[in-house]
Amino acid sequence: MNTAPGIHARLQLARADFTLDVALDLPARGITALFGASGSGKTTCLRAIAGLERASGGQVSVLGEVWQDDAARVWRPPHRRALGYVFQEASLFAHLSVRGNVTFGLQRVPPAQHRIALEQAVELLGIGALMDRLPATLSGGERQRVAIARALATSPRLLLLDEPLAALDLARKQEILPWLERLRDELDIPMLYVSHAADEVARLADTLVVLAAGRVLAAGPVAAVLSRLDLPITVGEDAGVLLDGVVAERDARWHLCRVAFAGGSLWIRDGGAPLGHRARVRVLARDVSLAVTRPEGSSIVNALPGTVAQIADDAHPGQAMLGVRVQDQLFLARLTRRSVHTLGLAVGAPVWLQVKSAALLS
Repeated sequence: MNTAPGIHARLQLARADFTLDVALDLPARGITALFGASGSGKTTCLRAIAGLERASGGQVSVLGEVWQDDAARVWRPPHRRALGYVFQEASLFAHLSVRGNVTFGLQRVPPAQHRIALEQAVELLGIGALMDRLPATLSGGERQRVAIARALATSPRLLLLDEPLAALDLARKQEILPWLERLRDELDIPMLYVSHAADEVARLADTLVVLAAGRVLAAGPVAAVLSRLDLPITVGEDAGVLLDGVVAERDARWHLCRVAFAGGSLWIRDGGAPLGHRARVRVLARDVSLAVTRPEGSSIVNALPGTVAQIADDAHPGQAMLGVRVQDQLFLARLTRRSVHTLGLAVGAPVWLQVKSAALLS
């Protein structure tokens, strides 16, 4: 089996309404998101990698370490796999303080295998001020941060997160997302992140795996997968693309910043990032309009020349999804079929792309 650096899994597992049948070759660093609708096999895949479900004829290797290879009769039970698992609910021990919860898992990790110091896990999740409190006194976001710190304190080689924000309201999600970004950027530990929320995936993931009915529909860099018109992730209100750019200019008077990317730049709401900061920007298809002549006298300040690269069906028969290339960058635009016809749009047609709004994610 493949034991090269990274995460490699060949898994087959029957369920009542689908059969998981996946082959994954994932990077050794960053966040890989497993994305799909409920019942697509995301959590089943995670549990099989953890050894909580045994896939027949399965193979799992993590960073060169074989956890399962049925052909060679290798099976490492969950407690012998160097992994951390974070569930939807924090599931902390109610009778233990935060300190007691975080240190609980250390009991089964020999000192020689400690790769993450307890103090580092506490600092990365910003829970130092919470250490003497009981779980009942914490907010939902604080409990999840403690649960993640507890998983990190065991010095895992792989961190598995099964929809860790699903049980939180919007305010608590916004509270915890920056801490997850920090883990992604500062830790040399690969993470598998299960989600059906496109906004979370766009903000956090480096690599994206799209699942449906237990099969892999697509896998690759998150920006490339999100821009594909043949995937269900493109359908719906969350369809959009990611831009990797740099904060190039700031307009203090109007509280805007200009983010430059391959092919142009966009003025967006200033989030305070310093000049030169590498920025991830999300542009939703519903916030993009097209014109066949250069717009004038418009409230939309972002207008870029481009070329129609693709036209595809959308979820509703009255709408179409267009891929518009602006030099090396592909944008998505959702238009009515009537507008496509009225403007005479076809693949290869020159257009002006207008971006009404964009979100600076990091």
